[in-house]
Amino acid sequence: MNTNADPAELRKFSDLAHRWWDPASEFKPLHEINPLRLDWIDRKTALAGKTVLDVGCGGGILSEGMAGAGANVTGIDLSEKALGVARLHLFESGRKVDYQLCSAEDFAEAHPGAFDVVTCMELLEHVPNPASTIAACARLVKPGGHVFFSTLNRNPKSYLFAVIGAEYVLKLLPRGTHDYTKFIKPSELARYCRQSGLETQELIGMSYNPLTRVYSLGRDTDVNYLVHTIRER
Repeated sequence: MNTNADPAELRKFSDLAHRWWDPASEFKPLHEINPLRLDWIDRKTALAGKTVLDVGCGGGILSEGMAGAGANVTGIDLSEKALGVARLHLFESGRKVDYQLCSAEDFAEAHPGAFDVVTCMELLEHVPNPASTIAACARLVKPGGHVFFSTLNRNPKSYLFAVIGAEYVLKLLPRGTHDYTKFIKPSELARYCRQSGLETQELIGMSYNPLTRVYSLGRDTDVNYLVHTIRER
């Protein structure tokens, strides 16, 4: 099994899995940004009727959102506890998502070119080899299909905001959530995408205003950013 996973990272998120759907928990930022990223993805690809794979789905916040938009969604992750929480929440929401315990690399071997859309959000900065995950996502999507990524830029500002600010000052996230050395510059992500046959369509930033406590999309890609790509035919 090709895991491309850090055991410490898996333990960290597995230990918190039971709190995934608590909007006041450590996952509060995910709940707050989900409508923003879901709307952005939907505007780019019109999710209704699409076959979608959510790589690193965790407890299923984005997966369920895309299912609610009318997509046929599969979610994969390497945390059994997170997937258990995701499956349990389906009984509450009434939505349909096929959750499977699998790595992106292994899933790509079994299901090449099977999806109209692949999403990989807030995962790349947590895996040992992000280029491998990106290549797997490219293999999983159909030619001409859409692949979406989101991650954290690597620069002094992102360290100040995403680590010091978010984890220590504002306490939006638990301490140790992020390892700054694993952050990825947009130029690096763009290179990984090109190497995997993905053509970048849009690079957009996501910013947090600590005064209004509101997230927004815009031109500032210094900290959080999202990328829309299309697989070359």
